[in-house]
Amino acid sequence: MSHIQNENYSQRNYEPITRDGEELISTHCCFCGMQCGMNIRVKTVDQSVVGVEPRYDFPMNGGRLCPKGVAAYRQAEHRERILHPLIRKNGQLVKATWDEALDLVTSKIQDIQGKYGKDAFGLYSGSSMTNEKCYIMGKFARIGLGTKNIDYNGRYCMSSASYGFNQSVGIDRGSTNPWSDIKEADVLVLAGSNTAECHPLSMPYIWGARDKGAKIIVIDPRETKTALVADVHLDIRPGTDVAIGNGLLHVMIADGLVDEQFIEQHTTGYERLKEVVASYTPQRVAEITGVAPEKIITAARLYGQAKEGMVMFARGVEQHATGTDAVSTYVNLSLVSGKIGRKGSGFATFTGQGNGQGGREHGQKTDQLPGFRKITDPKAREYIASVWGVEESEIPGPGLSAFEILQQLGKEIKGLLLVCSNPIVSSPSIGDVGEYLKGLDFFVAIDMFMSESAELADVVLPSTVWIEDNGTTTNVEGRVVRLKGINRRPGEVKADWEIISEIADRLGRGKYFKYNSPEEIFNELRVASKGGIADYYGITYEKLEKMQGVFWPCPTEDDEGMPRLFEDKKFNFPDGKAKILAFEHKGPNEQVSEEFPLILSTGRVVYHYLSGNQTRRIEALTNFCPDPYVEIHPNTARQYNIGNGELVKISSPRGHIKVVAKITKIIREDMIFVPYHWGKQLAINHLTNPALEPKSKIPEFKVCAAKLEKIETLGEKHG
Repeated sequence: MSHIQNENYSQRNYEPITRDGEELISTHCCFCGMQCGMNIRVKTVDQSVVGVEPRYDFPMNGGRLCPKGVAAYRQAEHRERILHPLIRKNGQLVKATWDEALDLVTSKIQDIQGKYGKDAFGLYSGSSMTNEKCYIMGKFARIGLGTKNIDYNGRYCMSSASYGFNQSVGIDRGSTNPWSDIKEADVLVLAGSNTAECHPLSMPYIWGARDKGAKIIVIDPRETKTALVADVHLDIRPGTDVAIGNGLLHVMIADGLVDEQFIEQHTTGYERLKEVVASYTPQRVAEITGVAPEKIITAARLYGQAKEGMVMFARGVEQHATGTDAVSTYVNLSLVSGKIGRKGSGFATFTGQGNGQGGREHGQKTDQLPGFRKITDPKAREYIASVWGVEESEIPGPGLSAFEILQQLGKEIKGLLLVCSNPIVSSPSIGDVGEYLKGLDFFVAIDMFMSESAELADVVLPSTVWIEDNGTTTNVEGRVVRLKGINRRPGEVKADWEIISEIADRLGRGKYFKYNSPEEIFNELRVASKGGIADYYGITYEKLEKMQGVFWPCPTEDDEGMPRLFEDKKFNFPDGKAKILAFEHKGPNEQVSEEFPLILSTGRVVYHYLSGNQTRRIEALTNFCPDPYVEIHPNTARQYNIGNGELVKISSPRGHIKVVAKITKIIREDMIFVPYHWGKQLAINHLTNPALEPKSKIPEFKVCAAKLEKIETLGEKHG
């Protein structure tokens, strides 16, 4: 067994104590991409979920859980779970039988597609599901519905990283290295990631590196809890990552802190990069980014002089109109210095959704087929058609991306199946999104709680929570892990894959969806991915349990997976060389103005997850953070005569919300920050800019122009 597979920052041996009348289910957290190991406590007599404790045997978390992980089990018995199918009658959602609900769904799909064509019915899915469910969604869209219009909410999260990795090194795995390699780095660059709050179980790895003497460079507009421990904090103006990256590269090249031999033998494009970054002097970059030239020079030398180094980033880098440029610019730091393909050197993106990696590998993306195959590749299409048992011509081509699907609701798209997603909170400019959803001829949602989006549906179908099903997910490292669940279906709920299979059967496509278990789906997924970039063929449920997860690619059953990419210095292009790509700084799509003089940025807090549809219902979490707020620098607050805790109105060209002020020195004077986990009148995405990154199609959540107003000066009341 590979040593890397089981490396752990916690060396404690701990056997969980079983209590009389209880059993322990060894599984993984349902939230972020860390996929921490946990044991769920279940009463034997009625299979009710009563508690949780961390697992000390799983390499990622070694006996630790964050606040969300500790509280996750409370979903299972929550009083607000949807337990029966619901149909809208006389404007109200009322209880219905499964036959009544599924017959209505089937008839509406057939009516809409018969009248407007196959592509008039779309599927909008999510990445907080197992690989098995994500695979089924892609397959169902293509050969169940026959529509090209499928995409998923991961488009809003990791799509710029995905595109950037592909254009630079030819493969999209969230990390080139296992997380245990972080401890071996001499320097860590953390860009656009408040790791301490958004991926808190990554922090012990960072502390491990620091304890060995590693230097930490944080690139972030806010002095987050992560930035507070940095040796150098580059507090950039939001939307200037390409400029700061070029500035670091400029200093490294000028000081001779590049690996000329590695560049010559294993990359292309370096000469063009030198031409572009030549003008990005520390002084010029300081003017663009607002970061002092001395700090830029110090950071570049710390990284350039280090033997081993990791470059890690998240949505703060990616959710921009130039997100893919920024990702590849940060990847350039690894490539020009040769810090890749060995312990302690590489790059990674912090995966936000629980299965953000696996969810984008096996067919949910509108332009992809299983195994990261391109849907426009004739050979890929022929292969997947043979696996599915259909003619290649039956597989549609690429369709619209996630936000483009929403924009076409009621127009090109007349019907929608929404699965495990809440776009009316998570999408930009959501004042428009609600109207898009209302414009549909028919709207069906599959969910476990009544989200803000599901409230608008014509039919709502109840699904299981994660502990009530089996399957796999793929974590932030690219490690496929096994999720175990309890065999129960409260009320009349069904697993997502069961619901989809029943709809397919009613549509006359049931022969393609004859599954009796998630393992059967996974074994088909293995074959579908075989020979692809994300090759899972050699991964089995048995191997996953034996090895505590397996890194892809794993092409044969004798293979133990590939924890560290590029150890042979061969990149996934025909010439085997990585592409050093050069980009000019362009800045945000929307600039500040006299009317909207402040930069608004959004993000997460440690107590909540994505749109908050799950975490806002858990009292233990909402007690810590019940409502959103706006961070304002003291000098900015004085300018607007705003006091801490006072209600303020934030406006952008798209709308406004009212939240309380949190006066803090951790933020730049020219910007404000609001977390995005709330819906309805408290949803900050009323304001965000729907401008899409042209290559990845990710919206520019992290920058828009805004203004502040004190409520009292407007004669408005609280709320």
